[in-house]
Amino acid sequence: MFVSYILSKIRAYQLYRKTVRELAQLSDRELADLGIARFDIPRVAREAVSA
Repeated sequence: MFVSYILSKIRAYQLYRKTVRELAQLSDRELADLGIARFDIPRVAREAVSA
């Protein structure tokens, strides 16, 4: 049980980092088209992981 909990947290963190990395590669214009400000990237990534 504990191991699966830890593994799920590791996977969630990996997904968070991947989402941040991919969003950070977009231009400001592309982010604006998505309705995301650059400073919102960490929040959007957290929401993506928790959804």
